Amino acid sequence: MTETKPQDTPLARKDEATGKRTALDHVLGRLSAMDLPAKDHVERYMRYKGRANHKPKTMESSLTSIMLFLRFYGALNKGGIDSLARSDVEAFIEHEQERGLYVTTVKTRMASIVAFLHFLMDDDILPRSVLKKPIRLKLPDTLPRAMNPNDVHQFIRVIDDTRDRALFLLLLRTGVRIGEALSLTLHDIDLAERKVTLMEGEKNNMGRVVYLSNDLLFALKRWLSVRHKDEPYLFYGQGHGPLCYSAARSRFFHYIKKARLEHKGYTVHCLRHTFASELLNAGMRLEVLQQLLGHQDIEVTRHYARLTDTTREEEYFRAMAIIEKGKTDGDY
Repeated sequence: MTETKPQDTPLARKDEATGKRTALDHVLGRLSAMDLPAKDHVERYMRYKGRANHKPKTMESSLTSIMLFLRFYGALNKGGIDSLARSDVEAFIEHEQERGLYVTTVKTRMASIVAFLHFLMDDDILPRSVLKKPIRLKLPDTLPRAMNPNDVHQFIRVIDDTRDRALFLLLLRTGVRIGEALSLTLHDIDLAERKVTLMEGEKNNMGRVVYLSNDLLFALKRWLSVRHKDEPYLFYGQGHGPLCYSAARSRFFHYIKKARLEHKGYTVHCLRHTFASELLNAGMRLEVLQQLLGHQDIEVTRHYARLTDTTREEEYFRAMAIIEKGKTDGDY
């Protein structure tokens, strides 16, 4: 498709800027109702993030983490923010761990707080000694959860809605995040070239290209043949906007229940994990998978290799067969 993309027009750029102002206004509105230590510094930090074009979800998450930390700090009765010490940050992190939060949640909270403290250091509100050494978390290293191959087939088989089949096959065959899928417009899909262009990644703002498998291509063509032609988003909701996350999530669990897999604990994000696991098992190189998933750090991608490396499994059973037959030589 060669038409001018909406995001390339002056009107689209104006709408985007308005959306960012609205997000900042919403965050500042939340902040105004809070009773926090260093509230003025938090407001300056949020305005800084707004100028830096941080996404609304990032700003909301950052404010929540900072709010929880400052309330915790305020309860210590140590005085102003300039009295904050490294031990206060460590105490908060331990407090969050003791609450039984997910590993990723604790890491996200810490990253948001550290970024805020660095902002205060740059303004000479806090001394550099507060974070002279990085705060390291001793947290369990969890593996991504992929769906069992038989469960995947069972899940796909029960999806009888044309739109839903296109959406969930898109997640399963491209590995895009649900937020990325729901943000796609018709301009991002190229059926002739069998690819999807993500102009901006959901987590790292880095764009990438993913590709359409045969079954996904067929499902997308079916959906495009019946959807409303004047809707800009590939998967649309009300008011010409994208389908919302809660609606997509609800449809996922509808089919999980229909496939009688509700006891397995699967989530929408498991489709992305399954995509990565299946490609590794099929022999794809780790650095290629890294690009398809949009990971900046290949160590994140390497988690999938630890989970699903069939080569390692085959090597184990080959070696064990030799051992069990008593065909090993040498002293121990």
